Amino acid sequence: MDTVSGTCRCIDWAVVTKTLPGQVECGDRYLVHPLPQGVLLAVVDGLGHGEEAVAAATLAIATLQAYAQEPVVQLVQCCHDRLRSTRGVVMSVASIRGQDSSMTWIGIGDVEGLLMHAVTSRAQPLRESLPLRGGVVGYQLPPLRATTVTVTPGDLLVFATDGVRTSFVQEPLLSHPLLRQVSDGPQQLASQLLESYGKGTDDALVLVARYRGDAG
Repeated sequence: MDTVSGTCRCIDWAVVTKTLPGQVECGDRYLVHPLPQGVLLAVVDGLGHGEEAVAAATLAIATLQAYAQEPVVQLVQCCHDRLRSTRGVVMSVASIRGQDSSMTWIGIGDVEGLLMHAVTSRAQPLRESLPLRGGVVGYQLPPLRATTVTVTPGDLLVFATDGVRTSFVQEPLLSHPLLRQVSDGPQQLASQLLESYGKGTDDALVLVARYRGDAG
C-alpha cells in the first residue's frame, strides 16, 4: 500500500492506495486542492485497468484542478466534456467551505462517499452517505444534482473506489472502525479501512479527511 497525508486549509487528510497486482500504475486518482475559503476533494476511478484507465483518471484530475473554483456540478460537466475521447471515469467530488461550515458533494458512478459526524442533533444523523448517480463521466452523464450538508469540527469524510467493499458504508454504528478509533488520524483510519475492506481484485483507493473547522 502507498500512503500520503497532509493538512490543507480546513482539513487534515490522508490517502491510501493499492495497485492491482500485475499492473504498473493505479488507475484510481485523487485531488486535494486548497480554495480561498476551503478545499476541494475528489476521487476518480478510470474505467478498467492499465494505461488507458490511468490516462483518463489523470486527465480528470488535471481538469478538476484547472477549474477548482467552479461549483461541483460544473466541475463534473467540464470533466465530461474533456474526457469524451477517453474510456471515461467514475468520480466523487466534495467542496468544503470553512466560512459557512458546509460541504457540497456529488458522485457519478461507484466511488462511495461517507460523512461521519462528530457531533449530532435530532435534526442531523450520525452518518450521511453520498447520493450516487449511475453513469460514466466522458461517456454517459446523468442529470447532475449536488447535495449540500453541514459539517462541524471533527467530522470525517471518506471516499473509496470500487476496489473497496461497499459494506464499510453500512457497517453497524457501534462497531464501525471510524467510531471505534476516533482518536486515530486520517492516515491510520484510511489504512485500516483499506486493510479491512479491500477486495484485492481491483485497484483501490481510500481518502479520509477530518474537518478542523477553520480555513487558515
